[in-house]
Amino acid sequence: MSDVLATVGLGFAQVVLVVALAPLFNGLVKTAKARLQGREGPPVLQPYLDLWKLLRKDIVASEHSSLVFRAAPAVYAASCLAAALLVPVLWLPAPLATWGDAILLVGLLALGRFALAIAALDTGSSFGGMGASREVAIAALVEPALLLGIFAVALPGGGTDVSALAARLLADPSSAIAPSQLLAFVALSVVLVAETGRVPVDNPDTHLELTMIHEGMLLEHSGRALGILHWATLVKQLALVALLIALFAPIGIALSAAALPIAALALSVKLTVAAGALALVESSGAKLRILRVPELLGAATALAALAVAAAVVVP
Repeated sequence: MSDVLATVGLGFAQVVLVVALAPLFNGLVKTAKARLQGREGPPVLQPYLDLWKLLRKDIVASEHSSLVFRAAPAVYAASCLAAALLVPVLWLPAPLATWGDAILLVGLLALGRFALAIAALDTGSSFGGMGASREVAIAALVEPALLLGIFAVALPGGGTDVSALAARLLADPSSAIAPSQLLAFVALSVVLVAETGRVPVDNPDTHLELTMIHEGMLLEHSGRALGILHWATLVKQLALVALLIALFAPIGIALSAAALPIAALALSVKLTVAAGALALVESSGAKLRILRVPELLGAATALAALAVAAAVVVP
């Protein structure tokens, strides 16, 4: 009984942490991007204000929508939060480490994507259908790269538990420079950009009909539902960043309650570096044409497959 209560307590604490930090991380990305482009940009806390504005508004739903459309925000948010609980963010192990592994994490992300795509199709909107078809097509290329990259890291570790893989890297930091680790890091970095809908795969700051992917599925949502979807997307983004940190740079993560202050400092530094890296990627090039995106994701899949081969061949 005490173990269950401890798991529930840690899970609740991590949910609060992730939900609170997700908009701040996005604000850091936007601020860094604006500075790199020579603009003043919005305040770092602007995402909180945008979400608060949406959460105070009523929901307006299409008369052609059904329960599928209305339930999509809850399903999407629940899947993103559950995925975030499988990843160690501030301490080891993750709250749901004994309940699932990285493969379940990929499945939860796929469930959320499915809920959004079905909701976009439910209203009969042409833009929603376009965004859903593009999202599913990109997912068919992203998920193999994500799974292969995780397998490349999991092979030397002997399992797909993210917390166990992070603990292994803490015990043997020299394994971080193994060829399989480096190749998997590059592949999963491309996956992170694609999964979070950022340049060069997508642009989260535009609603241009010919280019939007993720935003196309959200056009029919409004008010609190739209706020929940935006917040859940930010949680998903933070969870994927935390996954990369756990798999490749877990140094500083807390193993006990006494180490939490140091872990908080280390996490803030890592998130700042990750935000700067994402802003640099977005500011270094233009968005790819939709027909060129498979080439980028195919390269990520090839790198992930090479990482698996390196994990098998190179000890």
